[in-house]
Amino acid sequence: MRGPARAPGRPVRILLADDQPLLRTGFRMVLGTEDDLDIVAEAGDGQEAVELSRRLLPDVVLMDIRMPRMDGVAATRAIVDARLPVRVLILTTFDLDEYVVGALRAGASGFLAKDVPADDLVTAIRTVAAGEAVVAPRILKRLLDRFATVLPDPAASPPKALGTLTEREREVLVQVARGLSNAEIAAALSVSETTIKTHVGHVLTKLRLRDRVQAVVLAYESGLVRPKA
Repeated sequence: MRGPARAPGRPVRILLADDQPLLRTGFRMVLGTEDDLDIVAEAGDGQEAVELSRRLLPDVVLMDIRMPRMDGVAATRAIVDARLPVRVLILTTFDLDEYVVGALRAGASGFLAKDVPADDLVTAIRTVAAGEAVVAPRILKRLLDRFATVLPDPAASPPKALGTLTEREREVLVQVARGLSNAEIAAALSVSETTIKTHVGHVLTKLRLRDRVQAVVLAYESGLVRPKA
């Protein structure tokens, strides 16, 4: 669910969810230097992250995947299912790739590696808080390579709504699924970036998707795009 727009000038309210206090301290040090970011609470496990999300309604939860009591995938699903105006940005390591698809299906709005540069982390939080989605290109590529043998999902039926897309909208969806930004798609199709934003908006509306991340998952699971294509 897309949360309400923040009041002008109000900082992005962040909940840190990680079972390692040292990592939370590191994130707090990095994010605490930004005037427009405000860490409102910390959680040491997934269940606590869900409880704090319900009580505090942060704009963004910076969520670890592996945590006690409830992992990041289950916590993300609980937050999304509760229709809280809260978005989840997952931090992962490459040896936990098997969790990525599950968390995307659960409704995560973004994925970054834990060794992401500080500037990229700050930008990603702002982007997710603004209602957009973020998946680090190297994670997307590694994810699709790793799951090449299981995508598309043989048990999944292509959504009928795919048939409502125009030829250009399907073309844009394919490019989104391949990890291109709006600017890159605009350059490839020789149109304006504003036009691409409009097409992406139509795609998300017609397919009833939250954001670009879910569009990527749908495109691969439905067979519209295939890994390494």
